[in-house]
Amino acid sequence: MIRLGFLTVLTLFAFAGNSLLNRMALADSLISAEAYAAIRLGGGALALGMIVTLSRQSLGWLTNGTLVGAVSLAVYAIGFSYGYLRIDAGLGALLLFGVVQVTMFAAALAARQEAISVQRWIGTGIALAGLALLLLPGSVAPSPLFAAMMITSAIAWGFYTLAGKNATNPLASTAANFVYAAVAGVIAWWFVTLVPAAGSAPTPMTAAGIGLALTSGIVTSGMGYALWYLILPQLRTTTAALAQVTVPVITAVGGVILLGETVTATFIIAAALVLAGVAFSLRR
Repeated sequence: MIRLGFLTVLTLFAFAGNSLLNRMALADSLISAEAYAAIRLGGGALALGMIVTLSRQSLGWLTNGTLVGAVSLAVYAIGFSYGYLRIDAGLGALLLFGVVQVTMFAAALAARQEAISVQRWIGTGIALAGLALLLLPGSVAPSPLFAAMMITSAIAWGFYTLAGKNATNPLASTAANFVYAAVAGVIAWWFVTLVPAAGSAPTPMTAAGIGLALTSGIVTSGMGYALWYLILPQLRTTTAALAQVTVPVITAVGGVILLGETVTATFIIAAALVLAGVAFSLRR
């Protein structure tokens, strides 16, 4: 149980790192959103593919990918990058993982595979109140367009997490999903480059932006998601959903330290409600 708790915390820090690296690259226009997503997915696919291939001495692991896993991973990565064009790291993470919780709770409820206690219902309600506060019009509320992109990303991540519950070989499944998602990411990048938005100048691709995308792809995404798939079968769906909601707090602290972002009173109250809901739901 201690090992599972340590690995879960390590994974959550990797998730927070993804938000920080993505925002760091896009806030200063070091790279375009679609290029960042494609390189991130490609870096993860390359690193994980090499590890699995060397350990198995074959490419048979490519059959471990799933359509749901690959598509949801690609949609998540692309929506994630575009959302962070105009949303601070901590705010985006709170929105992302708040919606992830809703998606996974809804899936658990629809599947009726887990009994959701009254305590967890109350905890979820408290967390959702914090999420609703975050989206109220005001100084902290993100642009509806970019909020929609982040919400789409969150729903996709929820499906990706649910797909991981059934993975028989977590590392191979993650590697295969990254390969197929990377192909989709490159196609999206090519399409956006081919058909640029009217009146918009292309974003330059800098070495720093490429480095941040590769770090996110290889370390905090590839290795982090492989670890997530490894521990998912040992976690209840509702517990996995609630644990992820702690990521925004880690991200917000990192955003203040590394990116100079400010934390508003509204964000603090919203984050407190979300964390209180998580704590209440997981309380024995």
